[in-house]
This record gives sequence, C-alpha cells and structure tokens, in this order.
Amino acid sequence: MATNPSLEGEATALYVQRQLAATGVAVSRIARGLPVGGDLEYADGVTIAQALSARRAMP
Repeated sequence: MATNPSLEGEATALYVQRQLAATGVAVSRIARGLPVGGDLEYADGVTIAQALSARRAMP
C-alpha cells in the first residue's frame, strides 16, 4: 500500500489494513526513507528512523 508519509497517510493505511484483516488479504507497505542521492542535511528524524528500521543487509 502506498500512502503519503504523513499522519493522515499512516492513519489511512492502518484503517485499510484493519478493514481487510478479516478477509485474509495480505497488506504490506512500500518502503520509505532516504532516497538514493538524498542529503542527510534535509532529512527529518522520522524519515531517518524509518530508513534505519527498514534497512537490508548489503549483498
């Protein structure tokens, strides 16, 4: 599911997930965080935290 990374977007995603929970439909969120080539100087704390929590091992 792709929604804006805002309070409203998070609330919408959570609402849809809860509505679909009883149906057995799998719901997942797209990754979000720091874009490739992005500058840390312009990132807020929430964006950095989300990027760190969704990190993957390098091949």
